[in-house]
Amino acid sequence: MELQFFEILPQTGPMFAAALYTIFVGIIACGVGIAVGTVLLMMRNSRLWVMRNFAGLYGSFIRGTPVLVQILVFYYALAPLIGLNIGPLTAGIMAVGFNSGAYVAEILRGGLSRIPPGQWEAAKALGLSRHKTWFRVILPQVYYSVIPLLVNEFTMVIKITPLLSTITVIELTRASQMLYTETFRPVEVLLIAAVIYFVICFSISQYGEFLQRRSQKYRL
Repeated sequence: MELQFFEILPQTGPMFAAALYTIFVGIIACGVGIAVGTVLLMMRNSRLWVMRNFAGLYGSFIRGTPVLVQILVFYYALAPLIGLNIGPLTAGIMAVGFNSGAYVAEILRGGLSRIPPGQWEAAKALGLSRHKTWFRVILPQVYYSVIPLLVNEFTMVIKITPLLSTITVIELTRASQMLYTETFRPVEVLLIAAVIYFVICFSISQYGEFLQRRSQKYRL
């Protein structure tokens, strides 16, 4: 079968628009993931055993269940369970964000282990509350130390977004499916989609490596 990319390219406008939409969804989901991961990190270091156990159980549950199942649960089961009716986009962002949060928590946990104990002691000596110590002293340093890893997590989130097509979110994969249904050229369309995904993820990875080199230079 002869590939006819030049015949398909003029019709790929919706795919590139969907690619921008994919990046937008990924950014919002990453923001949710960082927020959830931060909360989980603080819960893991809480003085209350209930919070510590909940954070550990949450992480184990998220890592032990398929992402697709989590997306379907958010979309189909959230409304009857808690009486909250949400659209596919909101459900998709929440599902991907809460999934990412479990992994972000581990990334932040690794960053927290690099913080010298003297930071806590100095904050306590200055009379800072535990809340202020977290947000003014500890977390800024943790975030800075794991910026490259958070960028890599953003790449993983982008790779998860194709699953949102199962709940009718029109991201890049869904747009590709719609196009090859119209043109009957699935090979060409999917190859173009794969190239777009590669460009997005490769760009993010390169940016992460740049930040890593910059942070190491700053430490030196």
